[in-house]
Amino acid sequence: MRGIEAEGHSRRAVKISLQLAEKPGITGDKLLDIRRGALLHDIGKMDIPGQVLNRGTDLSDEEWNMIGRHPEAAYDLLKSVDILHTALDIPLYHHERWDGEGYPYGLAEEDIPYHARIFAIVDVWDAMLTDQPYRKAWSKEDALTHITNQSGKHFDPKLVNAFLEIIKEDRFLSEKPEQILTLE
Repeated sequence: MRGIEAEGHSRRAVKISLQLAEKPGITGDKLLDIRRGALLHDIGKMDIPGQVLNRGTDLSDEEWNMIGRHPEAAYDLLKSVDILHTALDIPLYHHERWDGEGYPYGLAEEDIPYHARIFAIVDVWDAMLTDQPYRKAWSKEDALTHITNQSGKHFDPKLVNAFLEIIKEDRFLSEKPEQILTLE
């Protein structure tokens, strides 16, 4: 409604996240949790003024702090919905980093919930392939290089390896992000 994300970002991220989750054998309700969490991951940005979200650069410390609170805002908004309790790891923890430098809590490695670690890779991948208010989309090759270079820093190394496998074996490498819109 407010142009919080690029058109189709959540749908594309859901599709790839589910494929990545299936790689180590996640099934059933756990996949449903990932689907729900991925769809709702940035709902906390509804709490951020549009002029801050759409500017993207030259933000004040206060504005960066505002953006950094969106995972907690998402959690606060969704926590009263009983059916979503098991899906809240993605909205709350998707900006944590393997090396502990993420936010909102600075969690590291396996302290970061598994579903959030899966989604973090996919979220960054899709964001890099999409024009943003502060930069043009990256090439797929540059995005893959970035994901690979961030293995063990931003991302869980085992999940990066699985992600690279699904990207190389699937059509995501050859299609434009806007072409990956269905949830089948």
